[in-house]
Amino acid sequence: MARGVAAATKGGAGAGKKKGSVTFVIDCTKPVDDKIMEIASLEKFLQERIKVAGGKAGNLGDSVTVARDKSKVTVTSDGAFSKRYLKYLTKKYLKKHNVRDWLRVISSNKDRSVYELRLKCGLVRMSVA
Repeated sequence: MARGVAAATKGGAGAGKKKGSVTFVIDCTKPVDDKIMEIASLEKFLQERIKVAGGKAGNLGDSVTVARDKSKVTVTSDGAFSKRYLKYLTKKYLKKHNVRDWLRVISSNKDRSVYELRLKCGLVRMSVA
């Protein structure tokens, strides 16, 4: 209860500040190279599912853009955007396409604005010809 009182008096983290442009990257290099998933379907899934400011799914407007390069998906937001929400949607995509058992979503140590899809530790990497 003391936490709630302290947070209320301080105004919470970042009170009164407006966040600028935020960019997150989902690096799918390994799964795409192994042909476990297609990057275009992840981009389409994110465009259809991202909700902006409590609105309807897929109604991104000008505030959020989803783009892809060879094996990376970039999500750029003009306002506040939760990194955790992006991870949630990525996991939801993996579950829908039945690859959640083989892949995990990991935040890269080098840069905290990058998520990386990696094979789970107990699995051996197989190359598909």
